[in-house]
Amino acid sequence: MPCCLPPMTDSVPTIPDHPDFGTAIALAQQLLALEPTDAVIEAIARLVASRDGARGFFVTYLTSDEPWADQPAPALIAALRSQPTYVEDLMVRNLAMSTAMGLTHERNADPAMAAQSQRVSRRSAEHLRQLQSPSLRQQIQDLQQSLTAEGPFSDFLDRWGYDAEQRAAIASAIAPLLD
Repeated sequence: MPCCLPPMTDSVPTIPDHPDFGTAIALAQQLLALEPTDAVIEAIARLVASRDGARGFFVTYLTSDEPWADQPAPALIAALRSQPTYVEDLMVRNLAMSTAMGLTHERNADPAMAAQSQRVSRRSAEHLRQLQSPSLRQQIQDLQQSLTAEGPFSDFLDRWGYDAEQRAAIASAIAPLLD
C-alpha cells in the first residue's frame, strides 16, 4: 500500500499523471466510495489515462461490491471511452482472464472464487458492449483470432497457459460482442 496519497480537493482525490499500481488501487477505492458526481467521473477519466492507473482502477472497480460496476452510468462509460488506449486493451484482457479463471476455480472446487471471476467476466462483457468502437471491435476480433491461431493476443494467452477448454470459454464470452 502506498505511504502517501495525493491530496484531495473537495473530497475528490487529486489524480497524478502517472500513479503507480498501488496508488491507483488506493485512489480507485477512494473514488468508488464517493457518489458518482461529475468531479468523480472526471477523476476516473484522469486515472485511466495511464496504464498503471487503468490497471489499478479496473482491478478495484470490477471486483468491488459497489453497484456502479453492474450498471455503469452513461457518464462513466463516456469517461472510459475518452481513454481508449489503456481502457480497451485492459477490458478485453479482463474479460479473457476472468472467464478463464472462473473455469480454473470451478476445477479447483472453489465456488466462491468462481462466482467472483464470473461476476468480473459479466461486468467486463457489459462494459465492452457499452464501450463499442471500431478499435475495440478490432481488439476483440484479434483476441478471437488468437484463441485458435497465431494473432496479436497469442503471447498473452500463452503466458497465462490457457488450455483448450479455457480458450473455448473465452471464445463463448466474446462471441456476443461480435454479433
